[in-house]
Amino acid sequence: MSTRRRAEGIVVRHTRRCASRGGKDCDCRPGYQAQVFSARDGKTIRKTFRTLSDARAWRAEAHSALRTGTMRAPTRTTLAEAAEQWLTAAKAEVIRTKSGTPYKPSALRAYEQALRGKALPKLGHLRLSAVSRAAIQDLVDELVASGRSPSTVRNAILPLRAIYRRALMRSEVLVNPTLGLALPAPLGGRDRIAAPAEAETLLDALEPEDRVAWATALFAGLRRGEIRGLRWRDVDFQNGLIRVERGWDDRIGPIEPKSKAGRRRVPLARPLRAHLAARKLASDTDIEDLVFADEGGGAINTTALHRRARKRWRQAGLSPIGLHECRHTYAAFMIAAGVNAKALSAYMGHSSITITLDRYGHLMPGHEGEAAAMLSEYLERHQGGERRGAQHVALHGKRNTRRCPTNRRLTPHTEGNQGFVARGAVGASDEKRLFIQHSRA
Repeated sequence: MSTRRRAEGIVVRHTRRCASRGGKDCDCRPGYQAQVFSARDGKTIRKTFRTLSDARAWRAEAHSALRTGTMRAPTRTTLAEAAEQWLTAAKAEVIRTKSGTPYKPSALRAYEQALRGKALPKLGHLRLSAVSRAAIQDLVDELVASGRSPSTVRNAILPLRAIYRRALMRSEVLVNPTLGLALPAPLGGRDRIAAPAEAETLLDALEPEDRVAWATALFAGLRRGEIRGLRWRDVDFQNGLIRVERGWDDRIGPIEPKSKAGRRRVPLARPLRAHLAARKLASDTDIEDLVFADEGGGAINTTALHRRARKRWRQAGLSPIGLHECRHTYAAFMIAAGVNAKALSAYMGHSSITITLDRYGHLMPGHEGEAAAMLSEYLERHQGGERRGAQHVALHGKRNTRRCPTNRRLTPHTEGNQGFVARGAVGASDEKRLFIQHSRA
């Protein structure tokens, strides 16, 4: 017999060449296949282990999971079919991000491109439950070997993680094979931050028509899509605010902000107010019109905006800057101006203050050398009194139990000598301490 069924629902699985298949004693290392029946699915769930104890443990856990409804029989759905279902549900806003917001159209297009171009050609034919961590790791290694950048490799795995996160939540798979992968470390991004004087020089070098868009990025920190979707009704000159109410997608047009925190109010700084006011006065526009529109009234083409700016900056011998780097620069300006991290997080539209601290903490006061100076000043301020008290004892002998006076009346200060100290001198340096020798009568 090639198999032997055990009373507790565990089958001993022998190798194909085992002597037991010919009726002789076993000469292999058999495995143990545990099985449970899912009444909800009408299917038997099986899993093989190297040891009997592991098989028994899994079977007990599986029975418990079936009773609580957290486990289902493996689906026959392939990864390609699951990916198609996931994309359809995400586009319909049924499936949402971990924060509960709909996926941005651009993010879904990137997911679809990554799936169809990288993951599905290699893994799409496999059942969703049959894709292993090793198979996905092989895909990662193949992409790395082909010279793909770390960000490209990581982006190829992102949609798989989203698919398996939902499948695991729905008990369609027992494990998430996208966890524990060895991914290449992302390359350090360009941390370009312009100084205030440099920012002014960069703006002055631009064409007047383009200057206001770059000033909005530098002095309000708006994202590229938020700049494109900004309307005149969102600019509140009276209260000195910009209300970020939406973003912009190339194919769809106006879209919701990136997250709930993306809908926010940003203070309107005086330099930006001047740029926007001049643009408003020079144009015949309605409050519903876009602040930065092309000739046809649509959203400005930021690719062309970058191209024109780089050309002018090269001609002026200046180092170019990108729109997102302008956003970093805005954060640096706010930190240098003394704006606290919580307020900055709100102005930047971050979903958590942790994002702000992780991204811009190195720019905040108290970093490295400045922190050392602050600590030294604190220690000197609070340790100075204790050190001076110790110097008094060394100079005068045992300290009197009575508290040392602090006015300038001459009062006995120590025992064991004939010294007096002028009140008011305590706390001064040794050079300035007034010590008067007095002989008893």
